Amino acid sequence: MVKGNQSHMTEFLLLGLTSDPKKQVWLFASFLAMYLVNVASNSVIIATIRGDARLHTPMYFLLSNLSLVDICFTTVIVPQMLVNMLTQRKTIPFAQCLTQMYFFVAFGITDSFLLAAMATDRYVAICNPLHYTATMNPGCCLLLVIASWVVSHLHSLTHTILMARLSFCGPNVIHHFFCDVQPLLTLSCSDTSVNELLAFTEGSFVIMSPFLFIIVSYVYITRAVLRLPSGRGRYKVFSTCGSHLTVVALFYGTITSVYIRPSSTYSVTKDRVVTVIYTVVTPMLNPFIYSLRNKDMKQGLKKLMRMTA
Repeated sequence: MVKGNQSHMTEFLLLGLTSDPKKQVWLFASFLAMYLVNVASNSVIIATIRGDARLHTPMYFLLSNLSLVDICFTTVIVPQMLVNMLTQRKTIPFAQCLTQMYFFVAFGITDSFLLAAMATDRYVAICNPLHYTATMNPGCCLLLVIASWVVSHLHSLTHTILMARLSFCGPNVIHHFFCDVQPLLTLSCSDTSVNELLAFTEGSFVIMSPFLFIIVSYVYITRAVLRLPSGRGRYKVFSTCGSHLTVVALFYGTITSVYIRPSSTYSVTKDRVVTVIYTVVTPMLNPFIYSLRNKDMKQGLKKLMRMTA
């Protein structure tokens, strides 16, 4: 194993999910299948939205961007993990490890901001329908997407620079299947108090502020819906928001349990399982959650199938 300070550290060793060769076979098959389903289904969502003029609305514009980010989010992790399983080579260069961490954090935060932008769209559509076209105009939607990307990458860049300044003079074994913030912090022999303070303050703010914004938006949406005289109208509105709420619950329910806490409470086994859910399973499920109960998406998918047939 490589020892010394950060300037001499050339690589880390990713232990992955298991060292059992038999388990690695079915894990490889499972993750390859989930990754292919993720890329294919999210690509279909993007193609469907682009190919159907009826879906050229703010909600579907934001959904197509979410699908793109979901593909990128999983691609940062899964292909490298599959290569490691296939070749049994578990080492990753220090620079590549930091690069993986950078893009993982950036795409993860972009995901959360896009979910908040989608909540904004639903709030305006339901609570201020007369101002919807003027408020959620193409320029505003584009600004929301650009802001999501810029803030996320600035956040990730800050944490990556701070991580690069640390010294790693002990074991270089990462008890994870990719380079994440917490596992790297546990390996450092430097004072990580600044990193942990930033993660717990600025990190918590960046992760939780979109979540709180979503909660507030849905409080107002619920109040507006309950005022509707028609029970059918209430059902239609709630069914429209149900898909978004399901994705929000899956994403934030897992991500907060890993990141919004001190590194002293870090658990290798528990966190690896939870991380698999929000890095692989949730992005794979998102297209199905958004399309199964959505008539517009179903019609768009049928049109896409006719065009490609």
